Amino acid sequence: MSTFPTGNKSLIYSLVTTPEDIAAFYRKNSDFPGYRDVRENVEHINFQKDSSVRIWYNNLPIPFSFHRHQAFEIIIPVEGYYDIYSQTELFHIEKGDILIIPPYEMHRIEAPREGSRFIYLLDLGDISGSHAFIGLKPLLTRIIQLTSDQHPQIYDEIHELFADMRNTYFSNSEFYELNIYSDIYKVFSLIGMDYLKKNDAFAGLNQVTRKEYLNRFNNVLSYINEYYSDDLTLEMVAEHSGFSKFHFSRLFKKYTNTTFYDYLILKRIQAAEQLLADADLSITEVALRTGFSSISTFNRTFKRKKNCTPREYRSMCRKND
Repeated sequence: MSTFPTGNKSLIYSLVTTPEDIAAFYRKNSDFPGYRDVRENVEHINFQKDSSVRIWYNNLPIPFSFHRHQAFEIIIPVEGYYDIYSQTELFHIEKGDILIIPPYEMHRIEAPREGSRFIYLLDLGDISGSHAFIGLKPLLTRIIQLTSDQHPQIYDEIHELFADMRNTYFSNSEFYELNIYSDIYKVFSLIGMDYLKKNDAFAGLNQVTRKEYLNRFNNVLSYINEYYSDDLTLEMVAEHSGFSKFHFSRLFKKYTNTTFYDYLILKRIQAAEQLLADADLSITEVALRTGFSSISTFNRTFKRKKNCTPREYRSMCRKND
């Protein structure tokens, strides 16, 4: 690992490596300043100018401590393995496995002494919050690991799509970003359809009823995304969905793998993270704007979910900016 004079910055990781047989990969990234900028657990990604895509060939045996960033990160080992830790789980990925890390997911990496992998960084911005992504929201709140054994129906096509993204990026073709976005949306579509096939929330329903239920739940998630800061209750949202309270609660748990209230809290915490990092609001104002009834409830809930207080989180995001 190389470090550089940091001034008012904290540790910066080197990403420079140019073996002769992969030099072509680095011509595309020749604008890169030569370091990975990670300050106080927040990675500030160096995208290309006027771009929100960066794809790396990486063969460095360098560990990375816990950090987060606003982009999706996809890791695909080419040789050897790679270990990625969330705050609660280890993801061990082997050659050909695909790991998708959603935005703002805290994670750390342990690299083997030998090996290589492709790393994709894609900032989808506001598009990932569009209605088309609503049905995927339950999936995109956690790390997704795709293997040929566990996802045989979609693995080959998704692996091919990532290969196409990689080839498009390094060939420096025209409209490369548009083509990459097209491929990543197809990836998410395949993951979503596979999830629905395996999910038993709508098991036993005919195709018409299944589609109706899916639309209802997508509308519910849209409703929560819009009104999460209001005093939402299970009864209110169940009524909005057209299901009974009991039926809605059972289906919601199966569809999202979490309870309605846990999902609502997650949405409020995610909104609070953004305000704490970007807005000049007091901690109390952040709490009230994101739907928490009191500062004490906000502090306690945030600490339980993020392992730090809101004030500590804000300090982590802003220190040395």
